[in-house]
Amino acid sequence: MAYHPTHSAYPGTDIFADCGEPVVSVTDGTIGEVSRRDRYDKRGPQGPYNGGLSVSVLGDDGVRYYGSHLTEITPGIDPGIRVRAGQQLGTLGRTGNANNVCHLHFGISPPCLGEDGWWIRRGVVWPAPYLDSWRKGGNREPAAEVAAWHRKHGCPAKPPTR
Repeated sequence: MAYHPTHSAYPGTDIFADCGEPVVSVTDGTIGEVSRRDRYDKRGPQGPYNGGLSVSVLGDDGVRYYGSHLTEITPGIDPGIRVRAGQQLGTLGRTGNANNVCHLHFGISPPCLGEDGWWIRRGVVWPAPYLDSWRKGGNREPAAEVAAWHRKHGCPAKPPTR
């Protein structure tokens, strides 16, 4: 498994591994959104459905952890279900706009729920420093950074302009 510390135009990290590898919850929490159908169409609209099959966990720490481009979602992983750290959520794939490359798009954001908040769900703080810590057996947490972002921005109704 490898990941790139940055992403395109917004905070997020792509984690690269073989198709079919298990995707697990990074923390204890409750399932937020689940997308079991790949509705991505390269003709548009760009944004809302880019992730293909995806799942988010609303962590007990108040942070939403989002993973997309899955091949499948594990049966029983539905909104409102409690999960434990390490519990399988699905398998790594290349749905949505993954460009035929197996990877997990990993985003960290506040718990602004709803399909229309895709620009928040995809990530608002850079995950790489946390992934680096976790990989080394550390326990660095994004809760304070996410809470600060949420205090400043709330749950915006529209994506930021570039």
